[in-house]
Amino acid sequence: MVIQLELTNTEAMALAQFLKRACFSDYRSNAVDEEEAYQIRDAASHLQDALALKGFAPR
Repeated sequence: MVIQLELTNTEAMALAQFLKRACFSDYRSNAVDEEEAYQIRDAASHLQDALALKGFAPR
């Protein structure tokens, strides 16, 4: 699936920072079960990669 999204630089950096700080327990606490938490983690990882390709990869 391809999702196109327009963000400001500020929004992109804030989202990149959030994804850097989020951990599995954050995903698990918002998922219905552990399987969904892993799916969320995987989707977040893809989003992080896409942001990094555009230059938004905070350390």
